[in-house]
Amino acid sequence: MKALAVVLVSVGLLFFPGAAHSAKSSATIKVLILEDSYSAVPDKNEKMEMLGTRKGDLLIAGAHYSGNIEVWKGDKSLYLINELPLEDYVESVVAAEVGTNWDLEALKAQAVIARTYAVYKKSQNPDSKFHITSSVMNQVYKGNNSEVLISFAVKETAGEILTYKGKPIEAFYHSTSCGRTEDPEEVFGVSYPYLKSVETDCSLSPYWEWVRKIPKEEIQKDLNINELKDISIRSYTSTGRVRELAVESDSGNSVIKATEFRKLLGWSRLPSTSFSMKVDGDSVDFEGKGYGHGVGLCQWSALQMAKEGKSYREILSYFYPGTEIQLYEGQ
Repeated sequence: MKALAVVLVSVGLLFFPGAAHSAKSSATIKVLILEDSYSAVPDKNEKMEMLGTRKGDLLIAGAHYSGNIEVWKGDKSLYLINELPLEDYVESVVAAEVGTNWDLEALKAQAVIARTYAVYKKSQNPDSKFHITSSVMNQVYKGNNSEVLISFAVKETAGEILTYKGKPIEAFYHSTSCGRTEDPEEVFGVSYPYLKSVETDCSLSPYWEWVRKIPKEEIQKDLNINELKDISIRSYTSTGRVRELAVESDSGNSVIKATEFRKLLGWSRLPSTSFSMKVDGDSVDFEGKGYGHGVGLCQWSALQMAKEGKSYREILSYFYPGTEIQLYEGQ
């Protein structure tokens, strides 16, 4: 154990033994912590050696992570895995994913889908060294939650998950859907019986409308091409989002999926695939709506529904038709 403490100090982490929260249930989740200094995800067959494990409170980049902390050494990096009670994890995700001053029913809806998504990922990787990551790659987790209203929302829905035919669903969600949620097949190449495109009101969102001006030079670098000559919209999805872009450059002409284009430029740099565009000299101008992939529950629309008096059960039923709420009793 002393060796682990030396490792934690040497990599710039602070560890406080005995500060862990008490478990709220027997169910736990293992989270790979991803931060600026720890951004690597181990390859599927990467050899990893555990350096040690401790219970306590780990401080990373200003965030406190409680529970059991494992430190692994792999071929590419050191990896930090936080195992903690599922309900504690859900509290943190809700605090990181939505506003702390949101209406209670919207917070409850977020708690159920955050828990559902975690349980689904755990069911897909039950024997893995970790079940889920702490970044937008899965859902955002930033350590301990201290918000009373969020804690209450999680307690009020304790153990509740969304199921379809008795199994936890893959509960996709996003920030702002710009009027209608997206067909999952357009984003993930797979259809789900409980994920259909529905109308939304996201006018409360700061991403209801946005404008971006991106230099051609940056696009060239992100797409790994030489001398961008032109870029234009080639096709649209059934919900009006951009499906494909046509790219003309000295490297040749190509077609790229808008979802891949957004990933290469950066999720926040191009908030969604609902946009119009035009080439303007040395830059490309984008005007768009929404934030995120657009599939599943729209967080800002859920807030609007809560303000209109809808319960969290009504909100969840709207975005995930055909699902049922059941209690998760796993370990």
